[in-house]
Amino acid sequence: MSADAKKTPSITSILEFKSSTFSVPVLVLSGNDLDVISEQLQKKIDLAPEFFKNSPVVFDLQPLNKQSLAIDIEELIAIIRQSKLLPIGIRGGTPEQIATALSLHIPVYSLHNNLAQDNQKAKKIEAITEPAIAANMLISHPVRSGQRIYSSGDLTVTAQVSAGAEILAEGNIHVYGSLRGRALAGVQGDTQARIFCFDLQAELISIAGNYKISEDLGNDVRGKPVQIYLQENSLIIKDLV
Repeated sequence: MSADAKKTPSITSILEFKSSTFSVPVLVLSGNDLDVISEQLQKKIDLAPEFFKNSPVVFDLQPLNKQSLAIDIEELIAIIRQSKLLPIGIRGGTPEQIATALSLHIPVYSLHNNLAQDNQKAKKIEAITEPAIAANMLISHPVRSGQRIYSSGDLTVTAQVSAGAEILAEGNIHVYGSLRGRALAGVQGDTQARIFCFDLQAELISIAGNYKISEDLGNDVRGKPVQIYLQENSLIIKDLV
């Protein structure tokens, strides 16, 4: 920038910190075999690649440490990054694990802060552990561009899903408004999952990894109330009425 370039007057505040909440996937580890972690993590990502692509992630070591199982933090972070995820925090770690994470510029998240509370609604990527009980989710406000919402059960949105937004569920998806963004149901492989919406204008729809993009939606279904289901590995879009 040249010396003559116009600058904001120094007496004017041009930044501020604000409290905010957001959902981040949490990688919960209960085993320390790095090869198995890498393999299982990739399998999870392959089921919902669009959701996990370049996604931030917090890794939780509390279940691991309760079993007194050691893990190489540097190698774990490398595995996460190799999977195209972006590690942004550690929680449930020992002092030694935290020190290693901080040396690698990974901050610490408390198990009791807002992020932990927010992630009761966020996706937990569970490695080497039993599956969690599915929890259905209800969203009563519009899902705006850039937002991602993940439900471990069914997901119901009573407002519109904007273009550039992404909603994912391990079960069914119900949208009682316009669906303009991306909707992925059965992301853990449930081929019986369905998508229901009152106004189909989606950028992408997917069930159990089988998908169609906007260009694949014909005028006979676009803008109409429909249900979407999987039949012989093909997506079927059928009028609701």
